[in-house]
Amino acid sequence: MSELQQRLDDLQARFDEALASAQDAETIDRVRVAFLGRSGEVTQQRRAIGSLAAQERPTAGRVINEAVAKMESALETKTGQLKSSAFETALQQSIDVTFPAEPPDLGSLHPIRLVIDDIAAYFERHGFAIVLGPEAEPDYYNFDALNIPQDHPAREGFDSFYLRDDLLLRPHTSPMQIRTLEAFAPPVAVIVPGKCYRRDAVDARHSFMFHQIEGLLVGEGIHFGHLKGMLTGMCRELFSSDEVRFRPSYFPFTEPSAEVDARCPVCKGAGGVCRMCGGAGWIELGGSGMVHPNVLRNLKYDPDVFSGWAFGFGIERIALRRYDIDDIRRFFENDPQFLRQFA
Repeated sequence: MSELQQRLDDLQARFDEALASAQDAETIDRVRVAFLGRSGEVTQQRRAIGSLAAQERPTAGRVINEAVAKMESALETKTGQLKSSAFETALQQSIDVTFPAEPPDLGSLHPIRLVIDDIAAYFERHGFAIVLGPEAEPDYYNFDALNIPQDHPAREGFDSFYLRDDLLLRPHTSPMQIRTLEAFAPPVAVIVPGKCYRRDAVDARHSFMFHQIEGLLVGEGIHFGHLKGMLTGMCRELFSSDEVRFRPSYFPFTEPSAEVDARCPVCKGAGGVCRMCGGAGWIELGGSGMVHPNVLRNLKYDPDVFSGWAFGFGIERIALRRYDIDDIRRFFENDPQFLRQFA
């Protein structure tokens, strides 16, 4: 055993010397193969165990294994040291720590969210509360309570997304008018931002999923002048101009009713051949009007005592006008170059 130990000590010394002189991964691997490889010097010592007496063989195997573990540990340490040294050298050669760093790539609010936040802030300053509602609503809240007749086209499957016979994805945020007036007696002043769904073909002005913001004010002595003043003030704040108009229209849940338009952001009102406004010079923001007396009666409120107004605007339409964007699809394409403009 003393002879084996002497041979292992000599082998360890030669291993340490060879490893100390190794300066790259290739040389380290050659040292490993020479001493620990299949035909290496340690393997030769293992083969010599068979010539020992039977009682000496277990001890000889343990001594050789300890020597191998020590060599493997030294190889691992040396490899780690070389990698660390190479990394430090690369840093010194490629990075000037005194040079200004690249600015971090930060995210920002989406333009749709920016418009919602600004509209909400405008109405909150005027005493309105913000309420949210479910995106799937039964017929009652979508149509019946809003005075929409059974034969109205919006009830057809080719216009709305039905989940079952009496449940559909809301085509407007107006159901929250009913839910709010069920929960709170007038005076009521709320706005309702949220997603809506309609079976529209996707083009520069339409999408099957879009964002809408609903407004509702019900109390005593409310008239159309209040509505026009609030919406004109909102557009003035959003667009920095009064370039809006009110057109007589019809909605089952308001009477009288009006469409609200803003000047086209593409042709600037010139009309002609314009894919955004179709030559009209204006784009529709949404509908508005005085709450229909039948809606109030459905909720057990006397229309001779209470009156109110409501509106529903498409957020994408407002964003088109506000940021002079030529196509609604840009809001959903998630193009970083487009979105970075709003950071």
